[in-house]
Amino acid sequence: MNATTLSSLKLFAKRLLVILFFYQLCRIAFYIYNYSFFVDSLDWKVWLGGMRFDLSVIGYVNLLFALLHLVPGSFQTNKFYQKFLLYSFYCVNTFVISLNFIDFEYFKFIGRRSSYGMITASGMENEIWGLLQSFVVDYWQIPVLMLVFAILIGFSLKAINYRSVNSRFTWGALGICLLSVAVLFVCGRGGFQKKPLRIVDASTYSQIGTTALVLNTPFTVLKTIGKKETLEDVHFFSDEESNAIFNPIQEFHHETPNKKNVVLLILESYGRENIQRGLTPFLDSLIQKSYFFENGFANGKLSIDAVPSTISSIPSLMNNSYISSSYSVNKVYALPEILKDHGYQTAFFHGAFNGSQNFDQYADVAGFDQYYGKDEYKGPESFDGKWGVFDEDFLQFFAKELQQFKAPFFATLFTISSHAPFTIPEKYKNKFPKGTTPIHESVAYTDYALKQFFKTASTMPWYKETIFIITSDHTSSFGEEPQYKNNIGKFKIPILFFAPGDPELVGVVEKNFQQIDILPSLMDYLQLNTKIISYGKSYRSNKDFVVNYLDNVYNYEKGDYYLAFDGKKSLGLFNWKTDPLLKTNLMESHPEQLKEMETFIKAYIQSFNKRVRENKLTVEK
Repeated sequence: MNATTLSSLKLFAKRLLVILFFYQLCRIAFYIYNYSFFVDSLDWKVWLGGMRFDLSVIGYVNLLFALLHLVPGSFQTNKFYQKFLLYSFYCVNTFVISLNFIDFEYFKFIGRRSSYGMITASGMENEIWGLLQSFVVDYWQIPVLMLVFAILIGFSLKAINYRSVNSRFTWGALGICLLSVAVLFVCGRGGFQKKPLRIVDASTYSQIGTTALVLNTPFTVLKTIGKKETLEDVHFFSDEESNAIFNPIQEFHHETPNKKNVVLLILESYGRENIQRGLTPFLDSLIQKSYFFENGFANGKLSIDAVPSTISSIPSLMNNSYISSSYSVNKVYALPEILKDHGYQTAFFHGAFNGSQNFDQYADVAGFDQYYGKDEYKGPESFDGKWGVFDEDFLQFFAKELQQFKAPFFATLFTISSHAPFTIPEKYKNKFPKGTTPIHESVAYTDYALKQFFKTASTMPWYKETIFIITSDHTSSFGEEPQYKNNIGKFKIPILFFAPGDPELVGVVEKNFQQIDILPSLMDYLQLNTKIISYGKSYRSNKDFVVNYLDNVYNYEKGDYYLAFDGKKSLGLFNWKTDPLLKTNLMESHPEQLKEMETFIKAYIQSFNKRVRENKLTVEK
């Protein structure tokens, strides 16, 4: 190797080392910013695994730069060419590193690193610019830190002497160039293993629920560009064995239907961590008069997970949300269509921009007669400037529209005001408790809006002939207590049934209950005769399970026990009632419990994947 070839290789290697160094700094900053989620989870394996994922991104992103730096020739001595190399290398790598900063705050909401679909805001094109402006203002420290990183990377790269470069062609120099490209390619695929490095491989290096610390956002974005997620066709058991363990086909037989109206209220970010602490006096009082599930769980971490879960009894058991997946147009027999078959009028209300989060599209797939978004709203001027119509006014519009519906009816409303940027009407500023985090004031405002809605609704003739179901779409990012930071607490939400004309539907229930249980529960409560596919169970069932999914881990609760399963093997078994922080792994000490729960979750996954893949989420009527 001649001296000029060596100097070119050293220059390129130094630049790559600078980028690798800043990836490590980024991970440290991410860890510090989200420290409460990663207490006791930082060890050498995290850094070792993290470096592997960092090198993978660096390898793929800089393949072209390896050629541009190392292909021998006299053009390499041109100062303009070398400046082009420096600035283009800087711009590309700084942009890619900067993707990490998206998840400094967003991780608190979704519990994992972002995908390509998330950062491109698919389904939120109308809201994105307003939300970005709010993000820059509310979380100013993140763009400032991003700018600091960009400046430091620039200074570090410029400090490396780039004037001693390869100036003539030799076959040896070309060989070094090609070898360097090969090395970067191997780094990019994560090594010499059969399959390139995958997102799921991060679990090898981390504790349950902490793979975001091992991963980096550029890696998860690159791995999801242009890809429609395909559920794996798993075969843990024969179909007969699987159905014997868990069969989603459910039949309901009743003599006399109880055709009450149904109003489903989905409250934005109303995680369990945000209620019963003085912020929600109305909801707290309503709980005392309702059938309340003490252990209520969401089936996803995003708003778009909640709609198919509550409406269609379809859990979110993949990295893409069901609504945004290639399976979103699968035939489903959801609540709107089921109830229409029994004479109900149906409608979906969401105060955000029409088309927001593809709710209108899924409402159509699910069989709703009508969709009411911001465009259909009639009432006083009430735009929050970023997201949609303030909850109080939209809920009043909702109540008035229901007055026009022919009974029996089924209507779903999704609130918006307790979503970032947590804007409330100017006239209510400083009226509600500020709490300790940004969301608390807007949670208190939505509670007030609910109170006004029920005050209006209670004067209407349909009120006492209605069952109200109230649930949150998901938890928020602001659970201050440690138990809301793990894979149990990240899904805990309030769920209640309130029937003002049914004094018997009152009480606090300890049984584990999830959003996908709402559909079969209504079949029982309304005493309808039907046959459905549901991955939940009725509130009258003696079953006691919950299943959700986050960051390549299936979370399965049965009674007091929680099993973490990665799709192939169990990662941990805990008694989450006596050990809410999940400190004591019981896999070795409770082998029978482990085997029983592992058998169930395997059959559940097999059934779900097969039916979703094959578009078999309905049964013949």
